[in-house]
Amino acid sequence: MEEKEWRYRVLDVSIATLALIISAPVLLLIMLIIKLSDIKAPVFFKQSRIGKDQKPFYMYKFRSMVVDAEKQKASLLAQNEVAGCMFKMKEDPRITKIGKILRKTSLDEFPQLLNVLQGHMSVVGPRPPLPDEVADYTSYDKLRLLVKPGCTGLWQVSGRNNLSFKEMVELDLRYIKNRSLRFNFVILMKTWRELTGKGSGI
Repeated sequence: MEEKEWRYRVLDVSIATLALIISAPVLLLIMLIIKLSDIKAPVFFKQSRIGKDQKPFYMYKFRSMVVDAEKQKASLLAQNEVAGCMFKMKEDPRITKIGKILRKTSLDEFPQLLNVLQGHMSVVGPRPPLPDEVADYTSYDKLRLLVKPGCTGLWQVSGRNNLSFKEMVELDLRYIKNRSLRFNFVILMKTWRELTGKGSGI
């Protein structure tokens, strides 16, 4: 591992471990609420995503949708609100009541810190795409897969769902070109401002 990448890894493990320890009581409460809302359904949701160098891995989240959400996706594709190789709906009928709260506060994303500890993701990086999205990527789009995907990133603090797929790719490539520990710190601070409702802009 190159020295620079070693530094990124140390920072990732340190932040992920600290965040999980500090947020443990809240995460346990979320797990209990999700379980009580549907005893038979799983608390966590895992989904195949594509990481660095186009290698697949399972990404974890708190379950915020109905159990058969993946099966229902095919019938909703015509209502996709994002142009390009990505699916997004602001009023997705598959999202549960507790799921709406988790998504609004981004708490559903916290289990991705486990992916960081496993080495599949970084704390900061491009959004990890789905396999069917990558299947439609151009060679240019695939440049965003040159680094590990992140729990947060430049796209997330620059407009997120209000941006097109093309804009997301450009932001990811801008991040990769200017990637540094300092840039990561700036994105983390802006992510914190988003989570605490203080807004962002970059």
